[in-house]
Amino acid sequence: MSIVDVITAHYEASDRGDLAGMLAPLGPRTTWTEAAGFPYAGTYVGPDAVRENVFEAIGRDWDGYAFTLSELLHSGDTVIGLGTYQGTHRRSGRSFTARVAHVWKFDGDDLASFEQIVDSAPVVAATA
Repeated sequence: MSIVDVITAHYEASDRGDLAGMLAPLGPRTTWTEAAGFPYAGTYVGPDAVRENVFEAIGRDWDGYAFTLSELLHSGDTVIGLGTYQGTHRRSGRSFTARVAHVWKFDGDDLASFEQIVDSAPVVAATA
């Protein structure tokens, strides 16, 4: 399976709501960075930390939270997913749409890191 196939499978799992499938590419040393200013900002290591601090937190705080992939780019050991987040905050009832880039870096066949680059302003505004 190519690194593009691995990331495509992650996004397909996301579309199905399959958390185990989304976490499948992560190893125990994979770093996952949510952008500064984003509600879940920080760097987490390994699938358990990502599940707890990112995906479970999103599931707790948002209805209909989704990522829509618009383009997948590949160069060397890097795959970039471009797209849009959207969702409705459970407490405030406000919705948002925000552009996002996901940067996936591999070390051979292993996923080394994920970095989120996002327009956090509309996300944060929806929480108020």
